[in-house]
Amino acid sequence: MTSSATVVDGERETPGTGAALRVVVVNGSPSRQSKTMGLVDVVLATLRTMLPVEASQVDVYRLGPGFTGAAERDEVTPEVEDMLRLVENADLLIAATPVYRGSYPGMFKHFFDLVDQYALANKLVLLAATGGGDHHALVLEHALRPLFAFFQALTVPVAIFASAGDFDGVTLLNPRVHGRIEMALADVVDLLKARATGARTADA
Repeated sequence: MTSSATVVDGERETPGTGAALRVVVVNGSPSRQSKTMGLVDVVLATLRTMLPVEASQVDVYRLGPGFTGAAERDEVTPEVEDMLRLVENADLLIAATPVYRGSYPGMFKHFFDLVDQYALANKLVLLAATGGGDHHALVLEHALRPLFAFFQALTVPVAIFASAGDFDGVTLLNPRVHGRIEMALADVVDLLKARATGARTADA
């Protein structure tokens, strides 16, 4: 069975001292290759130019019956519990999802239904979404931001949306979206550096 948490980046590309930022991506896309993760790839690549990063990924559609069959936290399998704790202990959470019928998919919401109510309080959360057209961009403010407001999380002020026309396949091409990503991260980079807690490893 394929692991549902994958180390996305273990390299240290930014010189300097201090801990690495532990980033966890919660991926709400059902596809193994998707525009949603194409968008996240650019976010992570941009973030790596600013500070050291340790990134992991939770694919909610591949967590299995130990996740989909659980109505309460104490019903999940140990593997799913590990994924929930991974998210709860992140320095930065990237909540990334495609838009279906004006909102995030149910599997994405179910994952956060199982997250401890207070585990994300004051945690930085970057919101990212993809959709067929720009009219889906409202999901960021009307669905995703209220979800994390419930958790008392600190959502990054600039959220990121990309529509189907911004991609070639799953590769993000639109320079305006690239610029928005840079703006979103630059706004909070000092805060991210202050919150980095991951252990640094020596360069090879």
